Amino acid sequence: MPQTTLLFIGGIGPVEIIFLLLFIAAPLVLWLWALIDLLRGNFSDSTTKLIWAVVIIFIPILGSLLYLLIGRNQKVKPVN
Repeated sequence: MPQTTLLFIGGIGPVEIIFLLLFIAAPLVLWLWALIDLLRGNFSDSTTKLIWAVVIIFIPILGSLLYLLIGRNQKVKPVN
């Protein structure tokens, strides 16, 4: 009787796919979200933006979390 799996690609099953999503895809999406938000945002001075860029690039997961929790509040709010 053949074994049925949800996804079979060279020995990768559903459990491995979940681990890949949790430990590779989620941090990558978080890192990209923080970096894109930083690059599109306006800050009062370019030094603050540069410091956040260095933190996000060299400390990817922690830097992204810190930026999204703290750094987004440092952006200049647009006047409507």
